[in-house]
Amino acid sequence: MEFSRRDFVGLATAAMASGVAAPVRGAQSAEVDDPLNCRSDFPVLNQWTYLNSPYIAPSPQSVVDATVAFHQAKASDPVSLGSMLEETRLLRQRFAQLVNAGVEEIGLLSTTSEGENVVTAALDLRPGDSVVIDDLHYDTTVFLYNHLVETRGIDLRVVNNIDGATPVDAFARHVDETTKVISVSWVSHQNGYRQDLNGLAELAHAHNAYLYVDAIQGVGAIPLDVTETGVDFFTVGGYKWLLGGFGVAPFFVRNGLLERVAMDRIGWRQLESEPEPGEYRFYQDARKYGYATPAFGSIYQMRAALDYVLDIGVDNIEAHVLPLADALNGGLRSLGFDVLTPSGNASQIVAFRHGIDRSVATARFEDAGVKVSFREGGTQIRAGVGLFNNQEDIDRLLEVAKSLRS
Repeated sequence: MEFSRRDFVGLATAAMASGVAAPVRGAQSAEVDDPLNCRSDFPVLNQWTYLNSPYIAPSPQSVVDATVAFHQAKASDPVSLGSMLEETRLLRQRFAQLVNAGVEEIGLLSTTSEGENVVTAALDLRPGDSVVIDDLHYDTTVFLYNHLVETRGIDLRVVNNIDGATPVDAFARHVDETTKVISVSWVSHQNGYRQDLNGLAELAHAHNAYLYVDAIQGVGAIPLDVTETGVDFFTVGGYKWLLGGFGVAPFFVRNGLLERVAMDRIGWRQLESEPEPGEYRFYQDARKYGYATPAFGSIYQMRAALDYVLDIGVDNIEAHVLPLADALNGGLRSLGFDVLTPSGNASQIVAFRHGIDRSVATARFEDAGVKVSFREGGTQIRAGVGLFNNQEDIDRLLEVAKSLRS
């Protein structure tokens, strides 16, 4: 990837001095089954059949190179603040392109959960206000709203899944004129269930409520076009399907709501210009949410990751991973497993109960070199299909799964 900062021209030289080769995506791929021409970019595949991206996705080598180059440059000739702020601007621009948002709608936080905290603080929820979530949501959201039940007296309503799904009509039974927020994980970390964001947005807006989305398990693997959905706010960390690292989380606030969602803290990075004595002016767009010095190394890392994802194209990624996930779902069902992910679910995550002693199941997968997540006390297995996976990977997982039935 090319670095555009004027003050960062020494980065490539520093990277070469550190032994980092210039990345060329897919240049050395010798794989037969590699539709996106990317398998050779992921060092993890030298060791594992890696189906654990819902936990932490591996980064491609180009992203590793960009990260090393930044730190090497910092060690040899520390990067100027202006250069790092320019990289931050480029990151926001790339992410806006990814989700078809205006760059003014994209802020940068540090974690996915931070976004929902910013939004709920701004909405000033009070006794009598209701919030609707489902039981497939991430734990932090559950803790957040239960805390607001205790401290603010809000009414928390939970939609219980039926056969792993919480469709719009199930939410509709819990939404009324008191509802201020519907909050969902776009793709559930539990079983991969994919929410109908358009339907939920219409439901929320029909009751003058907002739709907040935890998008960490979707963006980067599945296209999201904010001009075609009514999502009001979402946040996404970079270390899963965006192929980046930790410490940076793009935060989307729809244009008409930027004034409604105020800053919840104050710092130098929110200032639009150098303050005159006794005077200062804050950004009015989503830059106002980044209040202090960010993790700049992670920003360079994520910008390189976004370049990589945009180069391949999320439409192409989705078209590749969904049929593989569907094949995995069907294969597990044919083997008699209790699959927790609904059939026909349009996401890249599949979860199932393995039904045997956890230590035995863990050993079988480890011995076969297949990396998945064991969840819910080790009783469940969650797998995720990434852009680098292929049918051979799915077959290998199913082969190990078959051994658990004997």
